[in-house]
Amino acid sequence: MRFRLLVVALGLAAQTAWGATLGDIYRQARDNDPQYASARAANQAGHEKEPQARAGLLPSLVFSAFLRNNNVEYNKSLFGATSFNYTAPGLTLALTQPLYRKQNREFYSQGQLQTRLADEQLLAAEEDLLLRSAKAYFDVLQAQDVLSFARAQKAALAEQLAQAKKSFEVGAATITDTHEAQARSDLTVAQEIAAINDLDVKRGALERLIGRQAPSLARLDEKVTMPLPAPNNLQDWIQRAEADGVPVQAARTGLEIARHEVGRQRGGHLPTLDLAANYNDIRNQSISGTTGLETRTGVIGLEFNWPLYQGGVVDSRVREAVANQEKARFDLDNARRQAVLDARQGFLGVVSGGAQVKALEQALASTRLQLSSTELGLEVGVRTRVDVLNAEQQIYSTLRDLSAARYQTLVAMLQLKAAVGSLAEADIKAIDALLKE
Repeated sequence: MRFRLLVVALGLAAQTAWGATLGDIYRQARDNDPQYASARAANQAGHEKEPQARAGLLPSLVFSAFLRNNNVEYNKSLFGATSFNYTAPGLTLALTQPLYRKQNREFYSQGQLQTRLADEQLLAAEEDLLLRSAKAYFDVLQAQDVLSFARAQKAALAEQLAQAKKSFEVGAATITDTHEAQARSDLTVAQEIAAINDLDVKRGALERLIGRQAPSLARLDEKVTMPLPAPNNLQDWIQRAEADGVPVQAARTGLEIARHEVGRQRGGHLPTLDLAANYNDIRNQSISGTTGLETRTGVIGLEFNWPLYQGGVVDSRVREAVANQEKARFDLDNARRQAVLDARQGFLGVVSGGAQVKALEQALASTRLQLSSTELGLEVGVRTRVDVLNAEQQIYSTLRDLSAARYQTLVAMLQLKAAVGSLAEADIKAIDALLKE
């Protein structure tokens, strides 16, 4: 009876404690996680690729000014050797508008794709943050459960040990029952120490994620029903993962960037055509007392350049780009295969996890009935205290496994949605709805 009251008290204590939800932890992680902050900074940098590449298609205007000191000597002239000094300040304004440059056009296409790739990489970082937040959250809850069960088991075994000693003193039990209770009590002490250390580690991981001391956490309702995948068909999830998975999208964009790189390098053999305009203003100051000369020139026209041979560097760069394109193609194939594996693991994790939760819930009900029967058998003399200890041990193990199965099933659901690129903050809110006050 005392054991059952202890279990009930443990459950009530968990129900009345209300703490931070998974959504709270995720929002704190968004503000404080350095890994996600790094991804956001990388996204900002990636968005600068497009304007940088666009500059190769737009006109460029260069202004330059100079001041030159000239020393002129004429050794042979009608008047003999002559020398004079003068200064020549001037300025130049040069305008260039590319009309045809294959490399620049390919580079601009790459810039657009690199901006898209930066957004896809940020989306992957957001999904990763969601998963890391959920995993850290449920790891702490599971560690707390393990510690709570260890302490409850320790208290129950301490009571059993006291009863065994008292029964042995009055001759109602054998020394074997006392030794068995003592051995199990000593084992629970070691289990409690291990559970405390594991909880400290899990809390440390959560604190690293949110950048502050870990708060108390809200818990799952024991009556929660595990969700099932919708649709409940593995092939549908696999097809979505191959098409829409964020890593697949990023790898597909990477392949397009590599294709444009091949075109850009091949453009090194092609001619270029530019519209060029120049304005020069040079003023030669007085030369040996004569009046200074001013020269103003303006030039506008087309410039045609055709690189015929550059030592083989263009061919080498083309071969390098082709090899990188093949690498990108294999990276895409690998991303698709990994997406299929992630979708399969997530789907099976949700389905099998839900079935495991139901089985453990049934097992918990059965073990509680077993404990009641064993306690009754002990009172009438057909069961020993060792049998009671075994029944209690089975209940604690079942409770521990049940809580772990619930957490793992919910994480598997998040992993499944991440595999198909649909994981969002709304999924965190759906889990918060399963928490209890």
